[in-house]
Amino acid sequence: MSRSRSLSVATGPYAPSAPARTLTAVSADGAPLHVEVHGPEDAPAVVLSHGWTCSTAFWAAQIRELAGEHRLIAYDQRGHGRSPASPACTTDALADDLEAVLALTLAPGEKALVVGHSMGGMTVMAAAARPRFREHAAAVLLCSTGSSRLVAESLVVPLRAGRTRTWITGRILGSRAPLGPVTPLAMRILKYGTMGAGSAPHMVEACARIVHACPRAVRHAWAGVLAALDLDHGVRQLQVPTAVLHGACDRLTPPVHARALADALPHCVGLTELPGVGHMTPIEAPGQVTARIRELVTTHVTGTTTGTVTGSRSTPVQDIKEGA
Repeated sequence: MSRSRSLSVATGPYAPSAPARTLTAVSADGAPLHVEVHGPEDAPAVVLSHGWTCSTAFWAAQIRELAGEHRLIAYDQRGHGRSPASPACTTDALADDLEAVLALTLAPGEKALVVGHSMGGMTVMAAAARPRFREHAAAVLLCSTGSSRLVAESLVVPLRAGRTRTWITGRILGSRAPLGPVTPLAMRILKYGTMGAGSAPHMVEACARIVHACPRAVRHAWAGVLAALDLDHGVRQLQVPTAVLHGACDRLTPPVHARALADALPHCVGLTELPGVGHMTPIEAPGQVTARIRELVTTHVTGTTTGTVTGSRSTPVQDIKEGA
């Protein structure tokens, strides 16, 4: 059993389900990627791209709820979960990896909803202009993510915005220090930095077990990429219908990022704010994230509803605030 699996939650809604198939995608530079497929082969496809320090286990709640009627394709970003570490840590590599997963798991021309959380959303932005992405993406859901100024806008350090806060934040997020075992203190620290104050203990434990399983060298390497991130151009190239969802109490990628994305996207089909929720939206608000995925699949992948949005930037952004 891999370290990521051994540290995952063993029971309950956040326990990873056994996949119907396990595959290995090979990226452009030869990097192997662990891929899991859940659900019926003939069901509408949803591709799940997780965030920094996470793994396929992060999507356990969504997979558990949706796999009966959807084909869920989840993969471990390079260096995370069961995907080996790679010296290539760039946004281009993230885009290459997503293209490799799409090529391996979808038939030519087959459409899917692509869901990205945090660094997974940045992966989608990096791939926005890629031919393989445009061939397969029917719509996108961006959860708790941003395209630039991640360290400068972060609220993890409770200081006034400026050079001092940015410097301290960068040092914290980019630390090489081991996270150690999942202790009550470690969970309190993780909860403060990444989750809403009202997050239930079992949610905090699930996040801690996933995050603590990420090798510290991988965590450090990708932190440097995120600190220098500038994917504003990728947002403008994301031509498919794209929904944005964020937690109102997100300290890592505060709501300013979500609103900037909604304003810049050529075809934004909704901005959903979840009160009381932090950065870990798929775990903190599993029902709301799952419902948004289901809605986007029905509207943009299977086309079985009558309310499909067909406009571009003239389409009004749906700004929804949901109870957590």
